Amino acid sequence: MKKIAAITMVRNDDFYLKKWVEYYGREVGRENLFIFFDGLDQEVAPFCNGCNVLKLEKLGKDLVSNDKARVAVMSSKARSLFDLGYDLVIGTDADEYIVADPARWPSLSSFLEETPVCGSMSPLGLDLGQKLGEEKDISMDVPFLAQRHYAQIGTRYTKASIISSPLEWGSGFHRVKGRNFHIAKDLYLFHCGYFDMRRIEERFKDPDRLALGWEKHMKKRSRTIRLVTRKKARNFEKWTKIARVVETMARPPYAWNKPGMLGLKIVVRIPERFSGIV
Repeated sequence: MKKIAAITMVRNDDFYLKKWVEYYGREVGRENLFIFFDGLDQEVAPFCNGCNVLKLEKLGKDLVSNDKARVAVMSSKARSLFDLGYDLVIGTDADEYIVADPARWPSLSSFLEETPVCGSMSPLGLDLGQKLGEEKDISMDVPFLAQRHYAQIGTRYTKASIISSPLEWGSGFHRVKGRNFHIAKDLYLFHCGYFDMRRIEERFKDPDRLALGWEKHMKKRSRTIRLVTRKKARNFEKWTKIARVVETMARPPYAWNKPGMLGLKIVVRIPERFSGIV
């Protein structure tokens, strides 16, 4: 069997980290989870028991320098994990959950066990939103995908999150430097960071994020909620298939190894078969 690790870095993010530990721990085993805390002042919650945890000196003084420092740590850690005999390393933010389509695969781990990865592999990015007036505030007591049913197909979250050799990620795992990307069939990355208006408003109050320059970024991300609220949802099967082709062929002029979507803003309704997974 393949030996698979999952790594992330967090600061003041226990809400998402708890779900990250639960999900990836179930998929690859808690002993194969590596969590880095950005700042020696961070408290490690009991739900991290059984995981590999390391506190670091606080990274970066603004959003850009923080992102660069984070990905440098993650790339370095991934290299060391391959030296320890790991076959694959999954790198995500704590609010990102990679899911294999349950119509064909019983789990993410079964997908990765049977699917060859040559260098890197990208899931198709789905940026979950909240349809205001239909969907209530998010609850930790119910699976996320049972509470959120709409997402924008987003190139920002079609990330080179899975690697099979020591490579260097770009900021946010969005690409692998100097390498092409491959969007896998049947694989999705659900981004949950801005899928709840109440939580976005609470993040505005976080002094650490405000100090790093996150306020403009967080206001921008609330656009996903407005988009899924006002736009008619398209057919998931049809448009995810189209998106894989478009994102593979359309590259931004400033980054040939990132996916493009030709400006299309497509909202899809997530099929019920995903509802109990995350």
